[in-house]
Amino acid sequence: MRRLSSLLFVLWLSVPHAGIALAGPDEDIAYLQTRWAEVNYQLEGKARLAAFEQLAAEADRVTGAHPERAEGWIWSGIVKSTYAGASGGLGALSLAKASKKDLERALAIDPQALQGSACTSLGTLYYSVPGWPVGFGDRHKAEDLLQRALAIDPQGIDSNYFYGDFLLRQKRFDDARRHLLLAQRAPARAGREVADAGRQREIAAALARIEKESR
Repeated sequence: MRRLSSLLFVLWLSVPHAGIALAGPDEDIAYLQTRWAEVNYQLEGKARLAAFEQLAAEADRVTGAHPERAEGWIWSGIVKSTYAGASGGLGALSLAKASKKDLERALAIDPQALQGSACTSLGTLYYSVPGWPVGFGDRHKAEDLLQRALAIDPQGIDSNYFYGDFLLRQKRFDDARRHLLLAQRAPARAGREVADAGRQREIAAALARIEKESR
């Protein structure tokens, strides 16, 4: 019996972040949220890609353990879409498709979850991915989803930033500036300090780009 217990303990130690599987849904989802911000904004290069790969596997475990929670599917979609953007190449499209599937699952469960983040993230995918025949990108679907997200969270940092970024890419500079300034003034989110700081840097870069391109 002692030998069996020792073997089980060794096997438990060998599983990366196995402890997350023992947590409740709120703790699991909070882990994905916090770890995503660390990986996205604090790591670079190969370390960032390796961490995203591991986090995507963690996200699959969370959605498998809590398939009824829209928040888990949202964060799984966000992790995979950000991983796709970081990795590039042929594998990026398969990650983007997996992200799309997760976000659509979240929308089917609760479109209001996380202040409409499924709409925001899916809309971002639609304007970031190439269109047919390479990918599923569609700027009309993107704008519809981003406007739905704004209807849910009109003062939010993410809803305004991503709609502003979309408008910037469409060269609709005045509207883009308005939404980016709203994002810049959005209230700080408790427990999201790393994510907010990173997003504010992206907002500042987008506003600078508007000033440069709209001259």
